[in-house]
Amino acid sequence: MSRFTHAGRVPHVIDIPEELAASQELYNGDRGREFIAALPTLVESFLERWDLRPDGPPMHGVTALVLPVLKDDTPAALKLQLLDDESAGEPLALRTWDGDGAVRLLDHDPDTHTMLLERLDSTRMLSTLPGTRDAVLVIAELLAHLTAAPAPAGLRRLGDIAQTMLDRTPAALRRIPDPDTRRTVADCAAALREVADEPGDRLLHWDLHDENVLASDRAPWLAIDPKPLAGDPGFELWPALDNRYDPDDTLWRFDAMTDVLGLDRARARAWTMGRLLQNALWDIEDGRPLEPRQLDIAHRLRTPGA
Repeated sequence: MSRFTHAGRVPHVIDIPEELAASQELYNGDRGREFIAALPTLVESFLERWDLRPDGPPMHGVTALVLPVLKDDTPAALKLQLLDDESAGEPLALRTWDGDGAVRLLDHDPDTHTMLLERLDSTRMLSTLPGTRDAVLVIAELLAHLTAAPAPAGLRRLGDIAQTMLDRTPAALRRIPDPDTRRTVADCAAALREVADEPGDRLLHWDLHDENVLASDRAPWLAIDPKPLAGDPGFELWPALDNRYDPDDTLWRFDAMTDVLGLDRARARAWTMGRLLQNALWDIEDGRPLEPRQLDIAHRLRTPGA
């Protein structure tokens, strides 16, 4: 807990959530601990620099602290996170979208990766919709907006990511003891290999699940927290298949999203299998078992006629 005092203002007490500190230590080790230790000073400096006033308790995800603030009495959100390969392109993507389907970027400090964002309604995530099919259609419509733009220069490229995954696959397969699981992962790599030489050039969000979609006064739903890259929109479908998983709905969700986005179904299937490969490689290399529901999604997508 840190107390910030500003001239002419009542001191504020801001908690650094323990869960955020724990996740930073888990995923980033010493670098994560250093980031958490520096957060109080960093928050204070940006409250002063951008003339902001805290306006509620801080929120957090796995990697970022988000502080509700007021800027000239206008609600906004101060986002502080540790820079990594996935988050590095976030300001560039948000500027490219300029509020069309995504939260609007108000200011950005490139040295610390700190961002000032428009304030959305954090109490109304898309996950609060009772109907999962309605949520999937919302995500599909947002993706249709977001992926309509060509990716600007400077972002990670799906072609490079795909090739790296394929290079890592042989060693990973040798570490899978179960033959059925090994076959599923090998099938995912084979599907990815079929499309890897045409990786696409659209601006992708990469992580559009129903807790990364918030309600807003200016639009029913807007995307937050992109991990952007340049590539094929078929690589975007996995989170909505995995979200609030329903085995019987897997193919309906896949068909609905490919229809809304106007995607070639075979290519979208291959890129979606590539997403399972990406998740599988992370799990295998970190010594974790593969998640059964993810294997089930792959099985349903690779079944003849799917």
